[in-house]
Amino acid sequence: MKDGRPVNLDISTMKLPITAWASISHRVSGILTIPIFALFLWVLQLSLESKESFQILQENFSAPLAKVFIILVLTVYSYHLLAGIKHLIMDLGYGETFEGGVIGAKLLFACTGISFILISWWLW
Repeated sequence: MKDGRPVNLDISTMKLPITAWASISHRVSGILTIPIFALFLWVLQLSLESKESFQILQENFSAPLAKVFIILVLTVYSYHLLAGIKHLIMDLGYGETFEGGVIGAKLLFACTGISFILISWWLW
């Protein structure tokens, strides 16, 4: 029996609601946290090897490209943290409706933008 619903498996052509984008980006940020954390551990290990390696890292991290990378990494972490807080609030029973989810997603993206600005100001 054919139900007449359109079949579209190309996500780039779909019009997804903001709640879907928030959910997808939360999953992506969660996946990105694993290799970034491993990179942070490696940098920590290098910084603790010797005084010279610490100074080399300090010089490298003062470069503009490195600062941009650090800002983006911290923004990914802040987004994932804020999205996790949003999910905890929803687990308490707030914002479980579609309208509440839309408001929560808009607040999530706005707070992430604010955290990006604050992180950029702090590091630059």
